Amino acid sequence: MIEDYIVLIATIAFIVILSPYIAKVTNVPTTPIEIILGAIFGYAGFLYGEQHFEFIAEVGFIYLMFLAGTEINIKTVMRIERALVKGIALYLTALYALSVLAVWYFGFSLIFIVLLPLISVGLVAALTKEYGKTPWLTLSMTAGGIGEVISIALLTLSSAILEFGVGFDLARIIATLVIFMFVIILIFRLLQLFFWWFPQVSTALMPHDDNKDKDIRLSMGILLLLLVVMMYLHLELAFAAFIAGMFIPTFFEHKDELPEKLGSFGFGFLVPIFFIYIGSTFKLEALMMPGLIEKALLITSVMIGIRVIATQFFTTTLGWRNALLHGLSHAMPLTLLIALTTIAYNNKSIDELHYYALILASLFEVILVMIAIKMIQKKAQNSI
Repeated sequence: MIEDYIVLIATIAFIVILSPYIAKVTNVPTTPIEIILGAIFGYAGFLYGEQHFEFIAEVGFIYLMFLAGTEINIKTVMRIERALVKGIALYLTALYALSVLAVWYFGFSLIFIVLLPLISVGLVAALTKEYGKTPWLTLSMTAGGIGEVISIALLTLSSAILEFGVGFDLARIIATLVIFMFVIILIFRLLQLFFWWFPQVSTALMPHDDNKDKDIRLSMGILLLLLVVMMYLHLELAFAAFIAGMFIPTFFEHKDELPEKLGSFGFGFLVPIFFIYIGSTFKLEALMMPGLIEKALLITSVMIGIRVIATQFFTTTLGWRNALLHGLSHAMPLTLLIALTTIAYNNKSIDELHYYALILASLFEVILVMIAIKMIQKKAQNSI
């Protein structure tokens, strides 16, 4: 009914407008505020699982992954010093090794081996807006970008295993993913050579003086084309969005303001709708489930703990404080954690208790980590 649509749209508009002001007053990041308000208004019946709402939320998630990709310049990643590459490799290896150990010690389901070390740079990008490009955030984006590619690949693989099981269909998905990655790497290399020989093409495609928004149109075109390819191949759309985002800073470095232009629209409209929708799917009455809070706090502690331990490989290069900040910045894989948790729950790999515990843990992580980073940064500034 038209009245239901009016209530739904008005509620979303109210939350989108009000969230930043509540975040400022409460000193809590905007993202958890949006999720919490989504849960409250969803419980009150103002938000519900209408298909258009769900679709726009999915678009918001895809766009968030696209924005995360725009923070990664492949050329810069390729120029990383060998010692730093070694440190990143050790960090990521330690993260997964600690995850396996935690799953064994706490008796979690095997899917937690993939869930616990997930890395998403979506909220790291939000930290960059607030604190600038500090050494620990620069490394966090680089290591996080590599970690996110691994996380999304594992997300794709895990969703295929959960959907198809072990068999021919799984082998087909893996083969398709490997071929897709090989083709993408080949395209990157060919485009790198092409733009090196013909640098004027990049400025022709995205001119400095542009009154027709060619830069945004081309960015959206790249995103949509890769999404179409992923749909045809039946692979994870978030993977395509992330890769599409990496095209922007890699081949159009002269448009350094473009990621901010794209982000203004995303963080101002589409992305908040995704977080509001996630909140609306959380049933507040689930908080009364026996052991839910304890389970969520345990998962939160483990996910933060394994990152703080693994990040010790960067202590010599960053110092203990910046290394700690680096580890904490990766302890907010909100979008990927919710995505994989939803897939696992729908395929009955985790029960209802663990589903709500993981959703709750994702909120706890964002709130606790954002507050911890702010306190550490403030203390560091006061000590100067």
